[in-house]
Amino acid sequence: MARLGTAFPAVALALVAVALAGVRAQGEAFEEPDYYSQELWRRGRYYENGEPEPEPELFSPSQHEDLRVEEQEQQEPHQQGPRKPKKATKPKKAPKREKLVAETPPPGKNSNRKGRRSKNLEKAARDDHGVPVVREDVRESCPPLGLETLKITDFQLHASTTKRYGLGAHRGRLNIQAGINENDFYDGAWCAGRNDLHQWIEVDARRLTKFTGVITQGRNSLWLSDWVTSYKVMVSNDSHTWVTVKNGSGDMIFEGNNEKETPVLNELPVPMVARYIRINPQSWFDNGSICMRMEILGCPLPDPNNYYHRRNEMTTTDDLDFKHHNYKEMRQLMKVVNEMCPNITRIYNIGKSHQGLKLYAVEISDHPGEHEVGEPEFHYIAGAHGNEVLGRELLLLLLEFLCQEYLAQNTRIVRLVEETRIHILPSLNPDGYEKAYEGGSELGGWSLGRWTHDGIDINNNFPDLNTLLWEAEDRQNAPRKVPNHYIAIPEWFLSENATVAMETRAIIAWMEKIPFVLGGNLQGGELVVAYPYDMVRSLWKTQEHTPTPDDHVFRWLAYSYASTHRLMTDARRRVCHTEEFQKEEGTVNGASWHTVAGSLNDFSYLHTNCFELSIYVGCDKYPHESELPEEWENNRESLIVFMEQVHRGIKGIVRDLQGKGISNAIISVEGVNHDIRTASDGDYWRLLNPGEYVVTAKAEGFITSTKNCMVGYDMGATRCDFTLSKTNLARIREIMETFGKQPVNLPARRLKLRGRKRRQRG
Repeated sequence: MARLGTAFPAVALALVAVALAGVRAQGEAFEEPDYYSQELWRRGRYYENGEPEPEPELFSPSQHEDLRVEEQEQQEPHQQGPRKPKKATKPKKAPKREKLVAETPPPGKNSNRKGRRSKNLEKAARDDHGVPVVREDVRESCPPLGLETLKITDFQLHASTTKRYGLGAHRGRLNIQAGINENDFYDGAWCAGRNDLHQWIEVDARRLTKFTGVITQGRNSLWLSDWVTSYKVMVSNDSHTWVTVKNGSGDMIFEGNNEKETPVLNELPVPMVARYIRINPQSWFDNGSICMRMEILGCPLPDPNNYYHRRNEMTTTDDLDFKHHNYKEMRQLMKVVNEMCPNITRIYNIGKSHQGLKLYAVEISDHPGEHEVGEPEFHYIAGAHGNEVLGRELLLLLLEFLCQEYLAQNTRIVRLVEETRIHILPSLNPDGYEKAYEGGSELGGWSLGRWTHDGIDINNNFPDLNTLLWEAEDRQNAPRKVPNHYIAIPEWFLSENATVAMETRAIIAWMEKIPFVLGGNLQGGELVVAYPYDMVRSLWKTQEHTPTPDDHVFRWLAYSYASTHRLMTDARRRVCHTEEFQKEEGTVNGASWHTVAGSLNDFSYLHTNCFELSIYVGCDKYPHESELPEEWENNRESLIVFMEQVHRGIKGIVRDLQGKGISNAIISVEGVNHDIRTASDGDYWRLLNPGEYVVTAKAEGFITSTKNCMVGYDMGATRCDFTLSKTNLARIREIMETFGKQPVNLPARRLKLRGRKRRQRG
């Protein structure tokens, strides 16, 4: 008993030490970010399908180090020769220049948006309601949740009050554009029904998300000035109990906008994990109302048990370079593709920008560098508006894809490359792109980089040939029949003093040199395919359906792209801004949408053989890098199908009796008041829908020839050749040229000889 009595204090002390060690360990566990996330993960009320399975841990500091190394590798210039592109399924980080987490705010933006982190601030950020904060030595740059890209649905946006339906929470999306009328269903922001400190707009992320920042804008309006100048940020796990982001011991007030269009980024001092985030305006423009557009930055946490997100996640199996490429990186990528596929690619430039940057294009063909007789020419153009960068990246991805699939002997791609001469011009306005790239994917706004360096909108900078054609057709006493194609460019447009961009002149020279048959120019900010005419015929209207003589062909071409896009013809999808394009299955006549004088589409149709369409590939002009794999999947099939349409209709060669091709021969189709012309070798391509056509070929000095040509439904143009014989007048002219252009008159020559003989006798 004595021995036990002496041992008992030692045992008791040992048990106390173990208990204290356990408490200390538990305290250390509470200090770890993973602990908070895992605890929230186990709360069954956030899941619809019962208890979740064990989930992977969040990023550890070592994993963050790996991501930083990966980011540095992404920023390094591409090495000489082929390299294996990065996997699309890996998480992507923004380029260094585009990073939204920055030590110094971008020029022209709010300079006081980033607070200092301290022990007190971190302690204040942790609350009694179970909303965790994430402490990191190195902050991760989270992508947008998707308000601008519409990944966040209207049902995930809520507000305290609204002024009217058209100014509801569903309109509070970054860069959303208002309709023409201020009182319609499509206004340019969320606006509160009252101006007081109790108003808010919130986002339901539908899963636990690490929120890192908020981007705000004012109201998009021609007449009103409404924006929020300061606000609070709150988060919640159940939408009932809210925790305000703290700054020390008090609520943190974030500085908002000082005008309505420039986006302003505010980063949370400490990232916070929750399901809901709420913006609570504290002050607003003196003469305006509480109105705002916004985007939320956040990293969704893994949620394998959430069916909704598993169903909507988009992945791609294509091993491509899914990142934004600046000018140097774009050239390097072209070089890599050329080195991987030297037998089918050629890099060339069509001119220079105002700042001296070369306008690079890549040709893809089985015989690059030469026009093959009977092989149609196709082109894609992107970046006429420098800030509409999705088209640029899609074309760079298309270059990689065509090269890889050709090397893999994909039958469809091999046939396309061998039977078509493809030209891809990813960046028509590199000067504008560089401006947009400096701003980044979220902070550039709606217009930064849209125009050329000298302030010209390339898309509207071509000569207005529509007016010349229509005025001539309207004149009753026209001296001769008005040509319906190859309309000459006015002399004033060609003068050096004309307000014409260098990039525009380069495109015109390019299109006059190469006999393009079909082309698409990729733009952004909408999801629709627009076909000509783009200019209304009635002077007093801004919107009017104005079809070309080839309207049925253009409708088919537009539908071929829209119908194979994953979203364009989806009747359930939300409109990007104000326009509903479902009545024409994701297509629209340009003039019935909004009139544009001097568009590339109208110029191509009236001055060349090329049928050109504008393809608007996404609501977000400058999507975040993480969105590129999904956007590629949305557009990949459409990009290929549209190229294949160059092989519809009829094709052939117009020759003389000696078998030589006749250039500039006119090809007319009965019932279609628009002609085309043969190329320098006498070959031609005429896009037509399936049917039977009466086709006529005529050329100066040759007898006109007419044929019936049948166009079938199968892919592949119908061969329809013509052989023309010279007219008598043409033969006479040949004889005149043979005799020094002197006419041969035999009776006169006999009389002259008789007179000479008489003089000799006399």
